[in-house]
Amino acid sequence: MADEHPMLAGCATVFVVSDIAASLAYYRDVIGFEVTFEYGEPPSYACLCRDEVALHLLAARATKRMPGQGGLCIFVNDVDRIYAEMTGRGARPINRPEDRDYGMRDFDVVDADGNQLTFGMGIPEPG
Repeated sequence: MADEHPMLAGCATVFVVSDIAASLAYYRDVIGFEVTFEYGEPPSYACLCRDEVALHLLAARATKRMPGQGGLCIFVNDVDRIYAEMTGRGARPINRPEDRDYGMRDFDVVDADGNQLTFGMGIPEPG
């Protein structure tokens, strides 16, 4: 076992946000994440999950990092249905789902701070 390569077991993106309560509500109610953990009173850190994706939020008051500088690409199995679901609940898209020349069909949404989430799926190659 000593020769076994150490394994990375997972990761979570951390977005710095200016208003953690408002951001929790947005990611829960609009994007569809479930809040799984909150730390502090009032909260300064929170974890959210949706399916296999984890997202962590860090209050700007608890760090020197600036809010709104984050970006995350989430791979989905039906980008058009995800777009319809999220925009139906008030998501702020900056574009619509479109087939891109880099082989993805995707769209982007931003939160109140400007953190950007890209939702996309591969485009099947013509066969």
